[in-house]
Amino acid sequence: MESRKLFERRKRRNRYNLKRRATGKPRLSVFRSSKHIYVQIVDDGDGRTLAAASTVEKDLRGKLKTGATIEAATAIGKEIADRASKAGVSDVVFDRGGYNFHGRIKALAEAAREGGLKF
Repeated sequence: MESRKLFERRKRRNRYNLKRRATGKPRLSVFRSSKHIYVQIVDDGDGRTLAAASTVEKDLRGKLKTGATIEAATAIGKEIADRASKAGVSDVVFDRGGYNFHGRIKALAEAAREGGLKF
């Protein structure tokens, strides 16, 4: 239970700082479970999702062995960058939630940057 409280604290602290620095930019929000990884670009001003991608989508599920690997996170990062460019988004702020910036989260971020997203 204590680790969940610490996670929520990190998440709140991270979001607070992001909202101060965002200056109207959409937020690239990441959620990771033990089996999958989900990412979406959210415009907090309008309260709507501009683009989303996850390892549970049928076209990506066939290509990946599992959704819980660094390879899967890299594929999702490239996919969200592609979908963001189609939606006309190039600058975002990276919301890692309460997750530390390493492993799957870092792989996703690097792949999104390579795909053209700026953060």
